[in-house]
Amino acid sequence: MIIRQDLDAIARAATCPHVVLALPDNVDALPFLAELWRTPLGRTPLSDHFDLAPLTVGVDPGRLLSDLRCVHRAAHVFGDHPHAVPFTIAEAAARQVEAARVVVLREGGAEDDGRLEGSRALLAHLSPSALVLLDTEARDSTSLTPLTRPDSGWAAAGPADRLDAIAPAIRRRGISHGVASVLWRSGRPLHPQRLAESLPRIMPAVVRSRGHLWVATHSDTVISWRSAGRHLELRQAGKWLEDGDAGAWRAASPERRTLASWHWDVYYGERRNEIVFIGAELDEDRLRAALDTAVLDDRALALGAAHWTCLPDPLLGTAARNPEG
Repeated sequence: MIIRQDLDAIARAATCPHVVLALPDNVDALPFLAELWRTPLGRTPLSDHFDLAPLTVGVDPGRLLSDLRCVHRAAHVFGDHPHAVPFTIAEAAARQVEAARVVVLREGGAEDDGRLEGSRALLAHLSPSALVLLDTEARDSTSLTPLTRPDSGWAAAGPADRLDAIAPAIRRRGISHGVASVLWRSGRPLHPQRLAESLPRIMPAVVRSRGHLWVATHSDTVISWRSAGRHLELRQAGKWLEDGDAGAWRAASPERRTLASWHWDVYYGERRNEIVFIGAELDEDRLRAALDTAVLDDRALALGAAHWTCLPDPLLGTAARNPEG
């Protein structure tokens, strides 16, 4: 059964063994599924009637890399607010792949083998927990099992939890066909001007990066970091969890509460930087060194948050007032 944005029809179909949602290309899948899975007032949750099965995405290896580099055209995403910042093609393509638990690659001729294997390696880093299949493999009944049976891991977290700005950092270890992932963490706030000056050394070989920042000029705010191709987006994404704010802790996802407990600092609490970079021929040492030099040094750190707000911030827009550090 194919259902298109008809929740009442889904409810009526509760006795059917499978309900398949065929989403058009211009849907941002995770927010759509999160809204679909949210319990409307006065109704029973869909989880009482259905198990949430994995999201499957088909990928053309001939277009994957070009789409992930396309930052000069906007993608019109279904349901976007008229005043929202439009996605680039690169960002839209990356989000579709990252949302998937099963990725099916179209298999071409023998001349496409190199491109196919390179795409398979890149997809494994973009969505490390996804099962990547060739379309010939997807026709096999054994390989089709993940497409039709509910995935307990996917259902346990749920689409809404995966949208949290502070989600668990998942990366694939090792290098395949030159593609690698680098995880950078720091428990010190970033100096925004030094971060801006470091970007030319950080981004050239990066195909995709995602994570969150603790920026000194916005010390109470989580700053989300997303890049696809040569386009980088920094956006305010809520507040850091604080001691005593019971409501915020209850509203946070279980994964975020667990991460906060693991990384909790006696003085700074949940605040930290964490970014995963994915690319071909990444210079890990150079990338880490550039980011490490962008955090506050001991002297600036000791001056405290009131001083940090005076730092020059070309990234998020605050003005400088004779800053130091």
